Amino acid sequence: MGFIFVPERNFPRKYSARLEYITAQSAARRSMPELMKPNNYLINTQSIKEPPTSIGEKLKFLGPGFILSASIVGSGELIATTTLGAKAGFIAFWVIIVSCLVKVAVQLEFGKHTILSGETAMQAFNKLPGPRLGKAKWSVWLIFALILLKVIQLGGMIGSAAIVLNLLFSRVSVSTWVFTSALMAALLIYKGYYVVVEKFSLFMTLLFTMLTLAAVGFLTFTPYAISWSDIFSGLTFKLPSEVVGFAIGAFGITGVASDEIIAYNYWCIEKGYAAYTGPKEDTEQWKNRAQGWIRIMYLDAVVAMVIYTLVTAAFYLLGAAVLHNRGEIPEGNQLIETVAVIYTESLGPGVRTLYLVGAFFVLFSSLFASLAAWTRMYSDIFGQIGWIDFFNVSQRNKVIAILAWTFPTIWSFTFLFINLPVIMILSGGVVGSIMLFLIVYAAIQFRYNTPQSFKPGIFYEIALWVSIISILAVGVYGVASLF
Repeated sequence: MGFIFVPERNFPRKYSARLEYITAQSAARRSMPELMKPNNYLINTQSIKEPPTSIGEKLKFLGPGFILSASIVGSGELIATTTLGAKAGFIAFWVIIVSCLVKVAVQLEFGKHTILSGETAMQAFNKLPGPRLGKAKWSVWLIFALILLKVIQLGGMIGSAAIVLNLLFSRVSVSTWVFTSALMAALLIYKGYYVVVEKFSLFMTLLFTMLTLAAVGFLTFTPYAISWSDIFSGLTFKLPSEVVGFAIGAFGITGVASDEIIAYNYWCIEKGYAAYTGPKEDTEQWKNRAQGWIRIMYLDAVVAMVIYTLVTAAFYLLGAAVLHNRGEIPEGNQLIETVAVIYTESLGPGVRTLYLVGAFFVLFSSLFASLAAWTRMYSDIFGQIGWIDFFNVSQRNKVIAILAWTFPTIWSFTFLFINLPVIMILSGGVVGSIMLFLIVYAAIQFRYNTPQSFKPGIFYEIALWVSIISILAVGVYGVASLF
């Protein structure tokens, strides 16, 4: 069953009665591959919209990538990337660049499938080939289990945000700030409004991006100035054995991570790309409209990629230039103070408070965006398993609200029990690297079940397979190097 969310701004709650199921029985649909066959659409009859053609109008429809950037430009960059830079120096810079670039084509395949089918991520996973356990396929159950393993990573995120707040307001304990952070995230997410998620994500991303890029620029006037030879030394595709574990964790958590690729599906749907395209029709009008919204989605993903690649590279270079040279590795509850050295050394000691405020926003942005995604993913998973009626709007919103309070509570207790934020966050990267194998498999299925009129050109085809091969190669290399 394909499902199209009506964009929130075009669909106020009071108009919910206008939603209706429309069942398509055309021969064109019956001839579509199983992965691309939408049986029912939940749509607003007024939701169809022609894609904009001017660059100014196109920019107004960007948004899903901002949410991804808020999630990406967060703990992965602030902690995992700088930790790898501190340990390895410039030599592993290539890992970060590859991580940011190679996953985008797979992300685009997920986005394109979303627009053409109107399916949520778990609906799509539930149509992949393979055995079924109850109502759900093996792939849905595997995502269920792997995402749960990332509870440790999210515990590290919420703990890191609490540590920052404790440094700013030391009279309040870290444990108190942990639950305060959980409460703030839950309050922002439990209503499930897409616009809130998008706008808040954009604000947090821009705030810390400007501070980080400024820090890189000001390194020029310090003893830690970065030379072109330093950068080139990090592009030799070498990786010392002692940093392999951190490199694999960083690869899994930086750039578009596996769970963020899945989450992109929900943000594309809630932004309205699928609803604007409308139900599948074997007409030139529908095909042109779909192509237009796919191009908007491509632009959204590329803009996001530019943002998070620049910031991720900046974080790594700061860690390699400052922390590696000083022999300081971020770890334990001192990680934020250690990373603060990056900014105080380049921008001066007076910037420490500004850094801590920015650090909280970047950590909280990951927490916030992850919670928004988890509530949607798990309500979708519960629907595929048969535990809830996912297409009942009231029931789905109720589950999202419950999960918005449940997950932060679990993350908080996880941090207080383990209390090792760096290891906790990097552990999520390892799980994410494993999950990328399933993401690649799904992307291949989507690609070769795409209707003929939407087959990609040779450049896209090459980019997709470079992405797939790179992900598989790094994953296999990482697993093999650990033994």
